[in-house]
Amino acid sequence: MPQHRPLGAQISHMLKDRGVDTIFGIPGVHNQEMYRGIEEAGITHILARHEQGAGFMADGYARASGKPGVAYVITGPGLCNIMTPMGQAYSDSVPMLVISSCLDEVAARKGQLHQMNDQRVAAATVCDWSQEAGTAQAAYTLIDRAFGELATARPRPKHIQVPIAALEATAPPHSAQPLPQTRPAASQDDIAQVVDLIEKSEKPILVLGGGAVGATEVIRALLARWNAAVFTTYAGRGIVPSSYDHLFGATLARPDSAGVIAQADLVLAIGTELAEVDLWRAELGHGAPLIRVDIDATSLCDVQDATVRLRCEAAEFVRDLDRQLTPRKTNWSASEIAATGARWRAEVDAERPGIVPICDALRDCLPEQTMIYSDMTQFAYVAKEVWDMAHPGHWHHPFGFGTLGYATPAAIGGAVARKGKPTMAIIGDYGFHYTMAELGVAVELKLPLPIILWDNGKLGEIEDSMVRAQIAPNAVVARNPDFVKLAQAFGAYAEAPKSVADMQSAVRAAFDADGPTLIYLTSDIL
Repeated sequence: MPQHRPLGAQISHMLKDRGVDTIFGIPGVHNQEMYRGIEEAGITHILARHEQGAGFMADGYARASGKPGVAYVITGPGLCNIMTPMGQAYSDSVPMLVISSCLDEVAARKGQLHQMNDQRVAAATVCDWSQEAGTAQAAYTLIDRAFGELATARPRPKHIQVPIAALEATAPPHSAQPLPQTRPAASQDDIAQVVDLIEKSEKPILVLGGGAVGATEVIRALLARWNAAVFTTYAGRGIVPSSYDHLFGATLARPDSAGVIAQADLVLAIGTELAEVDLWRAELGHGAPLIRVDIDATSLCDVQDATVRLRCEAAEFVRDLDRQLTPRKTNWSASEIAATGARWRAEVDAERPGIVPICDALRDCLPEQTMIYSDMTQFAYVAKEVWDMAHPGHWHHPFGFGTLGYATPAAIGGAVARKGKPTMAIIGDYGFHYTMAELGVAVELKLPLPIILWDNGKLGEIEDSMVRAQIAPNAVVARNPDFVKLAQAFGAYAEAPKSVADMQSAVRAAFDADGPTLIYLTSDIL
């Protein structure tokens, strides 16, 4: 006979049945019932030092594993603390489920512990939806709805809150059957229309975003027969190998990339919002027909004004396209593309001098299949444009929301998801302050995690922006601790290499260590 348990315990058992093996969070008196069933269900719980860290760990876990990252938090401050990671996951299309407790009554009673006027509505501002489950059946329904949507639509965080009394009450078990999962597909007429436009084109450009990562294999097969010029967004790096001689790379942010795109007689954009953080301008720059392929209808109806708009899953679309498209050559010059790429690389180096060669040296010493999590730091801004990725979905960055402090906890979540595989964090000195406490989690878990800390002694990007705006730099310098000693105080390893060769040795050793290693870098390393 199915076992009746308190609803808090039943939720953990349901999550386990839906494929969840890890939960990130912090227990409190208001959500302790959610912890009753975690061990019994066979789920690993990772104790964060702050709910913001728990959220970023869930994000990093999701990006590494492809499965939803799950977090448990308490009412009020716990939920508020995780809202920044939820906003980041929303911007970057990361599958995340946050489950919190909530007070049973807030209208007639005031002055309760952790009380907010309306925490459900607060959470709704940074996620896809936020709902309250007042009964066991409502909780089960919402959990299945969340997992169904995360699998079939654009993956964005969901929030479910459950009243404390409901978590404590005895509840029947959940349904054994999850909801069916199907993704939207393009019709054969849609495919035929795209094929017709491609066959009429001579200088087509393909723009690939993070939503096309799952289509990597079929995209590479397609490009073996159709040598279109290719741009990727930052999130789309690695879909097309660097050896492809018609690849412009992740250079859409170069101002004159608009001029290159204007030369195209057809643009096909797959799995990308073409957002401000992709382009750093309002418009793509095309004058030719634009075909948009995306799973999110919102992206199809934006200022880019696409000629053809297909709401469908990327891999199936490209597979159908490849079946119908005859081998084709385009009029793009590989030598001209290479020259343009070299010029843009030189521009990046000139804008933030000294970082490009360190990026090159760091890339060259990494193990195969290293997954990287970066933060809002000048080092990462350079790397995103010049660091060629051999594999897609192996560099994760807080693109849209642009939060500081992302890299360290997100890399911890990624390392948990990829046991035995190399994971690395890149973070700036100021961003490290935000979530440095999570270093203790990496020590506790004995994760062989190199954390590259780039210290320019200031909010360098903000200072540069102020100078460009003719504002006297203000509030851009903060007193830093001795980061090496700080890391050692946590029980982590720490290195401050004095040369590029020493840096490479320290990084290699960090991947073999029995705990995290903070590798402290400044521009003096050159």
